[in-house]
Amino acid sequence: MQLVTTIWPIFALIGLGYLLRRASVPERGFWPAAERINYVLLFPALLVVNLANAPLDDPSILRMGGAAVVTICLAAAALVLLRRARPAPASRFGPVLQGVVRFNTYLGLAVTASLLGAEGTRRAAVLLAVAVPVVNVLSVLALTEAQPRGGIGRLLRLIVTNPLILACVLGIFIALAGAGLPFGIGRILELLAQASLPLGLLCVGAALRLRALGRETPALIGISALRLLAMPALALGVSLSFGLDAPATLVLVIFAAIPTAPTAYVLTRQMNGDGSLMAGLVTAQTVAAVVTLPVVLAAVRQL
Repeated sequence: MQLVTTIWPIFALIGLGYLLRRASVPERGFWPAAERINYVLLFPALLVVNLANAPLDDPSILRMGGAAVVTICLAAAALVLLRRARPAPASRFGPVLQGVVRFNTYLGLAVTASLLGAEGTRRAAVLLAVAVPVVNVLSVLALTEAQPRGGIGRLLRLIVTNPLILACVLGIFIALAGAGLPFGIGRILELLAQASLPLGLLCVGAALRLRALGRETPALIGISALRLLAMPALALGVSLSFGLDAPATLVLVIFAAIPTAPTAYVLTRQMNGDGSLMAGLVTAQTVAAVVTLPVVLAAVRQL
């Protein structure tokens, strides 16, 4: 019960975002702008603040980052093998892969902060530093065949200039330098970071498209089960093989058990993938996670 009461406010914010968008309060043009400023400013500030204070010389944290990469790559490799057995065009394989290996960073950090506090947030920032570039590269590769000729170079440049990746690089540099941020810049970033998660969760709710749930129901159920149930099981197995401590294991499982990222829909549309399938996956997984996430986390904590 304590786990449910800790997590439900997070999903309540997502639900509030959905209701606000449906009621056009504020006007619908607000949501794309809010998502954009969070993506390029507020959330990068959150990553920089937490990575700058992360103990990067802690071997357990570094092992957690390695375990995250192994978990993502094992899942991606399994999907590639499955595609060989059941061929699918890149326009559909891209959404499938993103529906399994990508994660909603806002939700992941919010859950981690609720359960583990500031220490958990710092660990999660380290995980994001290694996982965000990996999932972005894999997502682009999975959608490459659906992209018109000549467009892949532009999208790869977008990955290299991704605000989240740049924030991770900056945060790691500050942590390794050990000098901190001068002239009160750290405090400015902290204030910006405080707005990121609430606004991000509202934007997640505003991005839900319930009408998309009526299409391709078997595919939505199967892919969502892989994301919300099989991925956390895989993450738990990898964490045990890496010998992670309990907090690191919980962080890894949280990011494996949360829904795919709403930004996956944007990338899918940019690369001519099946946007309808991707929108359905984002919505279905976010709705289903209300039930699956507390169950998965309760099971892991018992173990």
